[in-house]
Amino acid sequence: MSESALHGVFIDVQVDPSVRGDRELAARLAEVCPVDIYAVGPDGGVAIVAENLDECVLCRLCIEASPPGTVRVLKKYSGDVLE
Repeated sequence: MSESALHGVFIDVQVDPSVRGDRELAARLAEVCPVDIYAVGPDGGVAIVAENLDECVLCRLCIEASPPGTVRVLKKYSGDVLE
């Protein structure tokens, strides 16, 4: 199994397409995430840093910084969803 296949083994993050291109939200998410899962992408929208996904501490700061229902954190090991 390649190293890139190991990213996001335990955690996945979903950003609703309706806000994925939002430059302000991208900057806010990059600022609040303590483990750098979010970044401002090359297009200015929300980018996910795949190699940091499993560093997620389930702090919910990204969920609180986003419009309701637009960011979801999925615990792959249990099937639980934080939103």
